[in-house]
This record gives sequence, C-alpha cells and structure tokens, in this order.
Amino acid sequence: MAVSPRIAIIAIGDPDRHDDGVARAVLARLRERAAESPLPPGTLLAECDIDPARLIRLWENAELAVLLQPAHPGEGRPGRVHRLELDSGQLWRPGTMSPHGLGAAVDVACALGRLPGRLVAYAVDGADTSVGRGLSPRVAATVDDLAGYVEDDIVRQLAATTRDMAARTRA
Repeated sequence: MAVSPRIAIIAIGDPDRHDDGVARAVLARLRERAAESPLPPGTLLAECDIDPARLIRLWENAELAVLLQPAHPGEGRPGRVHRLELDSGQLWRPGTMSPHGLGAAVDVACALGRLPGRLVAYAVDGADTSVGRGLSPRVAATVDDLAGYVEDDIVRQLAATTRDMAARTRA
C-alpha cells in the first residue's frame, strides 16, 4: 500500500494588484494540469493572505509545503524566479528572501515546533503592482515554468518518501 505524504501548495498575493497575483495564477495552472494528471492524494492547493497563523495552519503536518508568492525588489527583473528551501532542522536566515511576511511565519512556526518537513518558497519579481487584474507579460511568462517547478518538488518528495519507507522496511 503506497502512502502519500501530505503536501501543501499555498499561494500568497493579491490578484487585484496585477503582478501580485502571480502565485494564484500558478495555483490555477496546477489545478488545470491536475485535471489531466492528478496530484497525489493528500495534496492541498490553497490561497492565503500574509497572516503567519493562517500559513502555519495550512502547512501544519505537511511533509512538504510549497509557498508561491510575488516579490517586489527595487531593482528586480520582472519574471525572475527566486527559490528558497528550508527543512525542519534549518532556521530562518535573516537577509534571505522574505516577501509577504514569510520570515515571520517561519520564525513563529520554528518557535512552536510547527514547521513542515520541507519548506520551499518561490517568489517572482513583479513589474506592476498597481490596482487591476492581469499579469504583466514577463511575469505571465513564468507561470507554466513555475507550475512545473512545483510539480518537480512534489515528485522529489514522493521519491524521498518512497526511499524512506523502503529503508524502514529493510531495517
């Protein structure tokens, strides 16, 4: 019997502020792709604001949590994707990517012992955060690739879970 890890894919951002909606666009693409190739049982696709308590509740007990979010650096390149991975043994490092309060959520979760087994955060540099819907062309061009990166993270997690279960069975 195959056991699937609990996986949480969480989109942060405001779709009513153009490029701030990139994470939700990626989540929508993952839902579209899941119609053809279903995600593993126990996979949560969720939208969230920046409240640390809500983020922690969504990733609680997850073996893998993937956060998708916009980034708004002063001199960024619209469409550039940043990736940060933490595991439960690693603490948040000040000065690393922390758009939309991710650092606060990680700090609180760490203090409470409620980090997921693996935490992967993706952020996309935006060009336009004015009020309105729709992504700028360079940010929109990242949606398919970013959905693929998330799917790759899920595949790696499933492989790691399978290896761990096989090792325990042999022991």
